[in-house]
Amino acid sequence: MSVMHDYQEIRDLVAKFTDSEVAPLGAQIDREGKIPESLVKMLGENGFLGSYVPEEYGGAGMDYTSYSIIVEEISRGCASTGVLISAHTSLCIYPILAYGNEEQKKKFLPKLASGEHIGCFCLSEPNAGSDAGSLTTFAEDKGDYYEITGTKNFITNGKEANIAIVFAKTTKTDNYKGISVFIVDTSAEGFEVMKCEDKLGIRGSSTAQIALDKVKVPKENLLGVYQKGFSIAMGTLDGGRIGIASQALGIAEAAFKYALRYSNERVQFGKPLSNLQAIQFMLADMSTKIAASRLLIFESSQLKDKGLPYSKQSAHAKLFASESAMWITTKAIQICGGNGYTKEYPVERFFRDAKITEIYEGTSEIQRIVIATSELKEIQ
Repeated sequence: MSVMHDYQEIRDLVAKFTDSEVAPLGAQIDREGKIPESLVKMLGENGFLGSYVPEEYGGAGMDYTSYSIIVEEISRGCASTGVLISAHTSLCIYPILAYGNEEQKKKFLPKLASGEHIGCFCLSEPNAGSDAGSLTTFAEDKGDYYEITGTKNFITNGKEANIAIVFAKTTKTDNYKGISVFIVDTSAEGFEVMKCEDKLGIRGSSTAQIALDKVKVPKENLLGVYQKGFSIAMGTLDGGRIGIASQALGIAEAAFKYALRYSNERVQFGKPLSNLQAIQFMLADMSTKIAASRLLIFESSQLKDKGLPYSKQSAHAKLFASESAMWITTKAIQICGGNGYTKEYPVERFFRDAKITEIYEGTSEIQRIVIATSELKEIQ
């Protein structure tokens, strides 16, 4: 059986689950600002929360390309649910899998892969967003443990998370040097969710501000090499960009398919809207941007699966897919006219959900810097 055939089988399986279990809840999740626990449980039972975790650690044993397909298809039904999977898998599970020791993998991965535990990634701070090196959260060495104090902002899954990947300075510097990474149990004393943001889109996904007040973390929970946390952050975010690109693609596809059906059913001047060349041009461009986004995501995920450099390619995918999603959802509203601007129609939700994909896990501007820097290095 060919690899491509395997991927099609995975896509068909996840698409069926999305159509039956996720998409019918999309509007409710957006309206109520919460993903039902029953849906999260099903995601775990189907292996979607531990897709590329090896079977020996309780995962489904798939590859990163399969994971990107899962995020895309789930996001097509509900972007909030898609990013729960993406942040949990690529931002919490991945660094443990890639940088953790054997004891850490055995301890934390099985419960994360099954969905018994949900994970989050704590890098951003009130004054440290794109400039990750300026974070001020500090981990003080107390002999048998570290004591972490600081504030983290815009943490996806922050409200529900059981396990947090926390970045903190272990030496007081004004740059990225001295950052270390810790696996933190969110039930530890001093770990507190201060607030959840009231957001434009992905409203079912919690985005929390977290305070750490002298949180004690065992020495064995130091992740990777001491004071090499910045490289762990960058390596993790390279893969995370593939997940967000996949989320953007799923949103774009949902908007396109709705606009396509609407234009074929909506009659004006005695003919379906789809008969109008202006509408056909928009649909053609939407279709092309979706196809190109999928190919860029596939290229970057395949490089990652093969252990080859993929930083530039993941930036390509994230930049193009997110900006395409924003363009496509805008055109979907235009095609649906006044109806598209109302909450009775889903395209306004797709539009609101799409915007964040241009911002989190590296803004479009950051992606352009990554791409340009990579290109310049190749000619030097």
